[in-house]
Amino acid sequence: MSVITDIADAVTTSLNAATFSEDFTAERLHQPSFELTELQSLHVSVVPKALEIRNASRQHSFWDCTIDVGIQQKVDDDARVDELVAFAEEIADHLRLKRLADYPLAAWMAIEHDPVVASEHLDQHRQLTSVLTVTYRVKR
Repeated sequence: MSVITDIADAVTTSLNAATFSEDFTAERLHQPSFELTELQSLHVSVVPKALEIRNASRQHSFWDCTIDVGIQQKVDDDARVDELVAFAEEIADHLRLKRLADYPLAAWMAIEHDPVVASEHLDQHRQLTSVLTVTYRVKR
C-alpha cells in the first residue's frame, strides 16, 4: 500500500487500541459520508487527506502525510456538543508527540482542529462534525 494509507491504518489501529471516554470503533475511509439515521451512534473516521514531499537531502525526501480524523454524531443539546469537543481533544492528546506503533517510521508533526464544530452541520441537521488534521513525517 501507499505510505499515507499505511499511516492512516496505523492511526486507526492506535485509536481502536486506546481507551477513551466514548465508545467507538474508528474506521479508515476514503469518503466518510453517512445518512443522518446512521449518526445516532458516534462515528470516528480516519481519512488520508494530503501528501507533500519535500527535499531533505540529496538522497532523501520528507513525506508529510496529512490524515483527517472526523468525529460525527447527531446531537440533541449543547451539552452533548461539549462532550464531543472534549472527546476530540482526548483523541488529539492520544496522538500528539507519539510515534505510531504500527508505523514507527512516521514522526508526529502537528495537529490542527478545524472545524472544532462545523456550524452548518449543526444548524441544518443537528449533527456534530469535528475534524482533527494530523500530520506525520516520514524520511524516504
